Amino acid sequence: MSKVLDEYIRGITTDNPIFGLVLGLCPLLAVTTSVENGIGMAAGAAFVLICSNVIISALRKQIPASVRLPIFIIIIATFVTIVDMSMEAFTPDMYTQLGVFIPLIVVNCIIIGRAEAYANKNNVFYSLIDALGSATGFLLVLVLMGAIREILGTGAIAPFGYTLITVPINPATFMIMPPGAFLTIAILMAIVNYRKAKKLARGG
Repeated sequence: MSKVLDEYIRGITTDNPIFGLVLGLCPLLAVTTSVENGIGMAAGAAFVLICSNVIISALRKQIPASVRLPIFIIIIATFVTIVDMSMEAFTPDMYTQLGVFIPLIVVNCIIIGRAEAYANKNNVFYSLIDALGSATGFLLVLVLMGAIREILGTGAIAPFGYTLITVPINPATFMIMPPGAFLTIAILMAIVNYRKAKKLARGG
């Protein structure tokens, strides 16, 4: 049980896709104008990551090493197509907001990276745990980014039509534009790296 929990937590902390592995920055910067968009992007990526990790792990002994990457991409693209069509049918507004970044999940470095580094070498159960951990880590960062940018850019956080919090400030609209994304991720990365450096200096 301890190993299972360790594998799950690793995807949130040390191997966090954004802060640990520095993968998936394009969708992170592009879609986190709000918490709602962050949740939508994370949900789509999580479905693809979990399903592809499980299938690739189950078939790993039958996939020739010489063609493994093309086969990985075919498997990933299958689940991306399911996400793309489902979002277009059931959540058209979010589908429009996320735009091209839904089909681009096919080449998301997080998904291909976990397939190559983990699912291709481990059994189905632990590949599922790895996917769940990475998906949770990705979700937390997207929601954090979306929350910071949304509240500073609009003065409120209102996912899916429900206002969670309002702040009496003059909204800085640049926060929900590309410069706001780069500024936010730069500050968050600096904080994370500072904490890592402090931990190393203490011998941790």
